[in-house]
Amino acid sequence: MSIDETVSKAVELINIGNTHQHVVLNASKIVLMEKNKELADIVNSCDLISADGMSIVWASKFLGKKLKERVAGIDLMQKLLETANKNKYRIFLFGAEEEVVKNVSEKIKAEYNDLTISGYRNGFFKKEEEPEIIKQINNSKSHIVFVGFSSPKKEFFLHYNKNLLTVPFCMGVGGSFDVFAGKYKRAPKWMQKVGLEWFYRYIQEPGRLWKRYTVNNFLFVMIVLRYKIFKK
Repeated sequence: MSIDETVSKAVELINIGNTHQHVVLNASKIVLMEKNKELADIVNSCDLISADGMSIVWASKFLGKKLKERVAGIDLMQKLLETANKNKYRIFLFGAEEEVVKNVSEKIKAEYNDLTISGYRNGFFKKEEEPEIIKQINNSKSHIVFVGFSSPKKEFFLHYNKNLLTVPFCMGVGGSFDVFAGKYKRAPKWMQKVGLEWFYRYIQEPGRLWKRYTVNNFLFVMIVLRYKIFKK
């Protein structure tokens, strides 16, 4: 789907009720899924899946299953905030460092008058703390929870707590909180369009991202070629 169609689908899921999980795909996550069948099964069980990386869009064309467009997680988050403001939704923010998530909360409150930040929590926790976190999220009576920590931790957390959560739409946004808070800059539009946003991100954090954007990108190309050759 296009980004606007994705937003419409998200609203539809919110109106249905229950708890729905959204996930974004990029090259790195495909590599993780190839290594981890449990993660692959979780991703494929999600109610809504978006192509976060241009690499996924290019691969879809190469494999003859062309996608409409890239739906970047941070762009979708922005669109959902606009929709939440229009529909007066309640939003819960879960992830990143305490200072970052607090900053994101304050920025959203300042920009959108008609949505409610019903709660926020940093993304550092132990397994035994999960029941209390679930309780905090549910007590917020939110329509959307944005989960801002790394894969596959966020996919596992949402999947295995899905039956306990009462928030209609759960979306993993990875490092979007850091960008939204101004900790890191987003790539210029031209770099986004030509698929170089990953490189712009890499030069800001080379020490942490070198493996993700070198080794994993190479492995992703090999995976796509294998699927093409063997028609899997």
